[in-house]
Order: sequence, then C-alpha cells, then structure tokens
Amino acid sequence: MNIKKYIGPAHFYKMALGIAVPVMLQALLQSLVSLIDNFMVAGLGDIKMSGVNVTNQLLFIFIVASNTLVSGGAIFMSQFNGAKDREGMQQTFRYKVLTISVLATAAIALSLLLPSQMLGLLLNSNSQSAGIIAEGKTYLSLIALTFIPMGISLAIGSSLREIGKVRAPLIISVAATLVNTFFNWVLIYGNLGAPRMEVAGAAIATVIARAFEMILFIGYAAGTKPPFWVKARSFFNLNLRLFAAILRKSGIIFLSEMSWVLTETVMNAVYNGRGGAEIVSGMAGGWAIANLFMLVFGGIHTSVGVIVGGTLGRNELETARIQARWLRSGALIVGFVVAAIECFSVFLIPVVFGNLSAEARLITRNMLWVIALYMPVWTYLNAQFATARSGGDTIMGAWVDGGVNTVLFLPGIFLLAAFTKLGPIEMFAIVKLTDFVKVGIAHWQLTTERWLKNLAAQHKS
Repeated sequence: MNIKKYIGPAHFYKMALGIAVPVMLQALLQSLVSLIDNFMVAGLGDIKMSGVNVTNQLLFIFIVASNTLVSGGAIFMSQFNGAKDREGMQQTFRYKVLTISVLATAAIALSLLLPSQMLGLLLNSNSQSAGIIAEGKTYLSLIALTFIPMGISLAIGSSLREIGKVRAPLIISVAATLVNTFFNWVLIYGNLGAPRMEVAGAAIATVIARAFEMILFIGYAAGTKPPFWVKARSFFNLNLRLFAAILRKSGIIFLSEMSWVLTETVMNAVYNGRGGAEIVSGMAGGWAIANLFMLVFGGIHTSVGVIVGGTLGRNELETARIQARWLRSGALIVGFVVAAIECFSVFLIPVVFGNLSAEARLITRNMLWVIALYMPVWTYLNAQFATARSGGDTIMGAWVDGGVNTVLFLPGIFLLAAFTKLGPIEMFAIVKLTDFVKVGIAHWQLTTERWLKNLAAQHKS
C-alpha cells in the first residue's frame, strides 16, 4: 500500500489544523459553557440538574436544525469563496439569516405554548417526572429568548469560518463564555447581593451571554465588512433561484440531521424511563464531559468544507479528490488520539459532579468510556459526510443516516427496551454498533464521486 496516497504532507495538515483548531477551541468554549452550567446546577441536586438537562435536549434539537440550515449555506459559501464570487457569498448569507430567523421564531412559539408536553415526551415514565418538568418549564421559558441571538451569531460566525476567518469567532466566544460564567456565579447562588435564582439564574445568565455574543458578531462584521456582509437596505435583494437551490440542499441535510436527532431523542426518552433522576443527571454529566472531546467534529467538518470546497470552487477536481482522502485519514488518526485522552477524563467526575449521587456518577463514568470507544468511528464518519457535502452531495448523508436509523437503530433500541433489562449504558453501546454500517455505506457512496462538482460555476452570480 502506498502510504502517501492516504497520508498527506505535513504542510497540508498544518494548513488544515490552522482552520480546525480555532473552530475546535470555539466549540470547546461552548462545551465549557454547558459544563459550567452543569457544574453549578449540579450543586442544586439531581432534580434541578435533570430539569435543566431535559430542557437542553430540546435546545439540542433547535441547535441541530439551525446548524442544518447553516450547513446548506456552507456548501455554497466555501465554493463561492474559492471562486471569489462576492455576490454569491452575500446571497448565501442572506439565506442563512432569513431561514434561521424563521426557525427561531417557530421554536420560541412552541417553547412558550407547549412546554409541559414537550418535556413530558422526553421523560417517558420517569419516576420523578413531575418535579423535573416543573424545573424544566422554568428554565425553558427563559432560555427560549436565546434562540434569535444564537441564530444570528451562528449565521455570522459560520460565514466567517467558511471564508477562512476563524480567529474572530473564537475571540468572541471567549468573551461570551466569560460573561456566561460570571452571571452564572452571580445569579444561580445569589452572589454580589443578587437574589438566589437557581435554575432561573442559569437561564438568565445564558440569555445575557447570547445577547452579548450577537452584539459582538454584528459589530465585528459591520466594522470589518467581510465579502459576505450586506447592508440592511439591500438585505432583501434575493436571488430566488440560488435561494431555492440552497434550500433544497439544506432540506436534504435537514432530513439527515433530523433522522439522527429523532433517534437520539427517542434513545434518551427510553433511557430516562429506566430509573429516576440519577439516570437523567448521570447521562447528562457524561455528555457534558464528552462534548469537550466531540469538538473535533466541528473542526473536521469546517476544515474539509473550506479546503475541499474551495478547491472545487476553483475547478481543481483532481486536487480536491486527493485532499479529501488525506483529510479522511487524518480524521481517523485524530479519533484514536482523542479517544485515548477521553478515557482519562473520568478523573474529572468527582471534581465536577461531586454533588451528584454515587449512582449518577457511576453512570457518567461508564458513559464516557463507551463514547471513547466509538470516537474513531465518529470522526471518520464525520469526515465522510463532510467530503460529500463539500461538493453538494447531501443525499448521501440523508439516506445513510435515515436508512440505517430506520432499519437498524430504532428497531434495535425498542427491542432492547422491550425484551431486556439492560441499563442505559449497555443499550447505548449495543445500538451504536450500527454506525459501522454507516461507515461502510458512506465509503461505497463516496466512490461514485457524485460529490466531485464545481457548484460555484453552476450557480455563478
């Protein structure tokens, strides 16, 4: 085997890391916000932490949906950037802001009108559901106010990353994280003379931080005027043909991502029905720490999109094919390194979640070890999906995710729930074996090279 076919030169990976590392650091900061929230709320006990966690599962659906809309735009933004098509970039940015704003408005309406119903679906038959829903409603009614600021920040930050400007989003995220941490400390426990607001305080701190983040992003973009930035008076000058093309790509990605979200939500609901608050809080603790390591996914996706997408936009198809192969190999190696480090993260549990019950901490530890085992599979699968999307092949992810989840994952989780007494960790470890099937199908699909396209030339402004 010719190793150089699969492993690129050092300078290539240095370039990729130059894009990926700031993105991963930004994701790390966002995960730290979640970890800090969990750490501070954990001091209030299992019930209150469970209320925040169940609400965050709903927030997770909104975040994935928002990222889906952004991902459709990212395909075009990276290629238009490679082609130096300023008008194409501006049309793509308009698409992001408009679609995310509509989504955020719908999410706010649902959160305010149907909070108990949505939280109840996630808790299934949990023995302490009444107390958890009460705390969750308090948190959700306030956290819904973050949806629009979060969406605007995502539209600007993602566009900056897709044109290679990765440092500004990182710096802004640092500032927002510091604001969130400070107001968590002040409002959750009532420091500096503030009232002790507990769960409501955690939500208000997040609202303040998200609003601050949005103001910084708007100020930076208005001041530096990146090529995608548009003035308010020309914002609605839409190229409807391009808008529709991006929306079609986003729609297919949406089906793929929502298939994944549906399976994860169903899985969480099944887990939550396997016990009391210790299950919900223990699983939440495991994911809060694991998310610190899953930041590599965003770095992989962005570096593949910027490098391969830009190369496709310049119509250098053979170079794009080689770069994509090098990046997939690099993603696999990164997965093994991250998995090894994650195994030792269990030593954080007594420090971060010392106030949780012993049962909850045991669940957190075992969850982290299982997630670490799957990390190389997930990093490689993310690189496969990113390769396909860089050239506009969004169908691959939709039918790989949708097909495997529908035929294998969901039936598997229901069968295990109905016919076994397995705990949540064991169930998770077994059903996630289906991800190996996804890798195999995705590999076959990439060999068809439907993704090897110059979309910028097809949709030239």
